[in-house]
Amino acid sequence: MTSDRSFPGAYPATRLRRPRQHAWSRRLVAENVLTPADLIWPLFVIPGENRVEDIASMPGVQRRSIDLIVAAAEEAVQLGIPAVALFPATPGDLKTDDAREAFNPENLVCRATRAIRSAKLDLGIILDVALDPYTSHGHDGLMRDGIILNDETNAALIKQSIVQAEAGADILAPSDMMDGRIGAIRAALESAGHSDTMLMSYAAKYASAFYGPFRDAVGSAGRLKGDKRTYQMDSANTAEALREVAFDLAEGADMVMVKPGMPYLDILRRVSETFAVPTFAYQVSGEYAMITAAAGNGWLDGDAAMLESLLAFKRAGASGVLTYFAPKAAKLLASA
Repeated sequence: MTSDRSFPGAYPATRLRRPRQHAWSRRLVAENVLTPADLIWPLFVIPGENRVEDIASMPGVQRRSIDLIVAAAEEAVQLGIPAVALFPATPGDLKTDDAREAFNPENLVCRATRAIRSAKLDLGIILDVALDPYTSHGHDGLMRDGIILNDETNAALIKQSIVQAEAGADILAPSDMMDGRIGAIRAALESAGHSDTMLMSYAAKYASAFYGPFRDAVGSAGRLKGDKRTYQMDSANTAEALREVAFDLAEGADMVMVKPGMPYLDILRRVSETFAVPTFAYQVSGEYAMITAAAGNGWLDGDAAMLESLLAFKRAGASGVLTYFAPKAAKLLASA
């Protein structure tokens, strides 16, 4: 493949190392810049008060009770992080085949959202729209005879979306990968008077081995029956991701996401260049765990690897990154 772009100059008149000599000159010519404003901090919510639970497969990440979620939200504002994404660790006795707790206005994420709103913080709140934290079988949709039901799931997602919007969420993030759910949710939000509620679609979400620690965090790992390959994307496919994104944008998505992150930077680049819309990446739990484990064993400079990985998302075209490294990265960026 040839390019029309020409690169004038020849050694020694041109020395590409010249701008690399100093830290200030490297900053001056940097093509991409990572700032705290590029980060979204995922947070896990548990019942109770003044409770923190470590997540063994994600060292340094905790589940927090609602009062401590508010404290984390305040920290995010102080660090210049523009938004948090809330995920519930729903108690097992509230997980059912019909995921009814997802529609409960008093569920964990709805109460946490109202608590953050009461603190009057200049902070965006993103809520996941999917049923897997609430189903007894661990799937993102309703299931009958081992089959995930698309349209019946969409009806459930509409109910979930409405209670989340009424709780005060700024952005709803459907992550279920059901066909047609963006259009259905958008229409329902408009009818219910929530026309300003944004939709960040997990438009290109792949069936991935990198989600394991997240499933530990929300308590769905041991419950999952089978896998999610009938609705999440096949990791062999690229063009299909563009079709998924195109459909979701046509149905009313305000922004889109590629998930996982680093193993799918090629997808991120193609989506960003093809559609020129706000495009986000999720540095998922398995990616976080790998970097953290390698750093803990002294095999990597953890801080350097973390920042390099986050900059890679920006270089590939991401508008922002959901990452469990968000507070740590923001502190390092502020001190740089």
